[in-house]
Amino acid sequence: MEKDLTLKIGLKIRDILKAEYEGHSIKLSRTTDQTLSLNERTKMANNWNANILVSVHINSGGGTGFESYIYNGNFSGKAETNRLRGIIHDEITKEIDLKDRGKKEANFHMVRESAMPALLTENGFVDHKDDAAKLKTDSYLTKIARGMQLV
Repeated sequence: MEKDLTLKIGLKIRDILKAEYEGHSIKLSRTTDQTLSLNERTKMANNWNANILVSVHINSGGGTGFESYIYNGNFSGKAETNRLRGIIHDEITKEIDLKDRGKKEANFHMVRESAMPALLTENGFVDHKDDAAKLKTDSYLTKIARGMQLV
């Protein structure tokens, strides 16, 4: 299930960043299996005055591969948001063996309502045989998490 995979990836991201970067605060909208609305998630990040928001997802719907999104509207900071997304997108695609579906823009709540640079990643398709097989392995989830680091 997407919620289980994204929680595992999020916890791995947190652990990797804490181990490799001192002096930074890494916060997750959830650390256990709980339900939070999109409004609750963006409100949390905005209240934290986060420097970046990364919304981790697993896709479905008959495709295959990895893609990332930023907000498709005009906003101050769009160039910086796109720059940061480019770094993360490129690092993830170096780490994983999935088709690169591209750097995209959309009107998704998480990237639209955040007060900081925000990106949304779709880390494979849970309903695609090959993607799902990879997503079932802990080492593969670690590769996704490792790619989420800003270099």
